This record gives sequence, structure tokens and C-alpha cells, in this order.
Amino acid sequence: MARLNTFDADVGADTVAAAIERDGYAIVRGLLDPETLARLEGELTPHLEATELGDPDAFMGHKTKRFGALLSRCPTTRDMVVHPLALGIADRVLGPYCARYQVHYTGVMHIEPGETVQTMHRDTGPFPIQNPAPPLTLATMWAVSDFSAENGATRIVPGSHRWTDDRVPEPDEITQAEMPAGSMLMYVGSLIHGAGANRANGARCGVALHYALGWLRQEENQYLAVPMEEARSFPHQLQCLMGYELATVNLGFVDHKHPNDILNGTAGEQAGELGPQELMDADNAIQRFKVEGTAAVGRARMRV
Repeated sequence: MARLNTFDADVGADTVAAAIERDGYAIVRGLLDPETLARLEGELTPHLEATELGDPDAFMGHKTKRFGALLSRCPTTRDMVVHPLALGIADRVLGPYCARYQVHYTGVMHIEPGETVQTMHRDTGPFPIQNPAPPLTLATMWAVSDFSAENGATRIVPGSHRWTDDRVPEPDEITQAEMPAGSMLMYVGSLIHGAGANRANGARCGVALHYALGWLRQEENQYLAVPMEEARSFPHQLQCLMGYELATVNLGFVDHKHPNDILNGTAGEQAGELGPQELMDADNAIQRFKVEGTAAVGRARMRV
């Protein structure tokens, strides 16, 4: 892994965002201290023990354990998803294209020994927007264990977020995001990537927390993943990131009331304020997409 895109925890959001804009990814080491890592592992363990191997979908991995709804199941992820550096980077990467961004997906990728390489892909496949395009999603992969070339560190193709959909990477264009436990890999959803093969003796465990533009549908339905009664106990910032917030003026209201007021029982009987000046200003500052043509290009899934 080139040192250029590997940073220490005291790095500024501007520096990381610039690396992501240029190459599609960046790694920040040492964001989770040993105590936090131990607590996270303790929260994950019972769910990993209850999750069976053998997903029928080869894309998901036959020797990979996956589960989601982490904001409910693993309380430590609630702090991780609002980590100031992660949000600072998201402000810079996603912020120009939406008035609000949101939690898109939460999940665990626990790769057991003997797993083969995952098909290379882009996370933005569900959205019918051709590449290259402005960033639609921004992923974080937090290393719960060390990520090495031997145990299945995420394979990435630097710069592929600027490619057209028909370009397939050559083997020498693929590298792996090796990083110690407690690190965070961050990449835009249009970057070609996939889990590596685990040729080691132990498992490789990572926690994925993704963000998306607020006007897109979330990959993981946060309103069902976390019971409403539980979501009410979350800090306001986290509630809004989950989607209990207006994505922009008038987008996401409930019965003409603000979704956060509905969640917390403060809506009252009258219509809520759905276009405050601050939100209107943010809406007017959005860099809007211009569609010049369409074509059926399919999803990018590549066996390389």
C-alpha cells in the first residue's frame, strides 16, 4: 500500500478528502484505541457465533459471516458512525451534492480462512447512474482485526472511481488495503473493490459503516433495522443521520411534519416547518446533476 494515502489519526479532514477525490480511497490508522476495539469485539462476538457460514450467494461469500443492524446490535458503532473525522470527510466528499447525507448501510464482513476473492464491484450498482459520476456513497471499513494480504484485506483499484463502466482493471492495477486493527479505510462507492481471499489461519473482521446522499434510498432500511423505541434514545445527531431528518426542503416529511418530531412525539397537530432558511440555503448550494444521455450498462461485477 502506497504511503501517500495512509495517514495517522491526527490527520485533517481536508487532507483525507483530497486523497479520496484524487484516488478514490484513503486509510487512517489508529482511530480506535485498544479499549474501544475490545468493547466492539465483545459486542460482535455473540452475533458472530449465532451467524452461520454458507451464504447461497457466491458474491456474499461461502466462508464469510455477515450481519447488519449494527446501530441496534453493537452500541459502539453509534460512536463510530458520528466520529468527527469520518463526518468531516463526508462533509467534504458528499456535502457538495446534497443538503443532508445519511447512514446508508451498517454491516460486518467476517472472512474465515479458506474464503476466495470476492467479485470486484462498485457499491453504487443499485443506482442507475453511469460512471464516472459525482460521489453517491462514501464507505468506511473499520478494521476490527489486522487487515493483511494473507487474510483478505479489501482489494481496491485506485483511481477507478474516474473510469467508465466498461473498463475492467488489470491485475497490476489492484492493490490491497492492508492496515492494523483500529484503522479505517474510506472510499467512494464508485471505486472498484472487493474482499480479498483469506489464506491465513485466522479470520479477518471488519465493520462497514456507509454514508449516502440524503436524496437516495438507503441500502439498509434504518427505520426497520432499529426499533423506533430504541431510536428515540439515540442522540439527536445520530437520529438525523439515520434518516429522521429532512433530506432537503420538503423531502422526507411525515403528514407535513418533520420526521424527527414524529419520532420523538413533539410534532403537535399543526404542519411543521419543512423549509427553514438554513435548509433552503443548503439546497440552493447543491451541485446538481445534469443528465446528458442514458444507456443500459448493467452492474460492474468483475472476476479479477
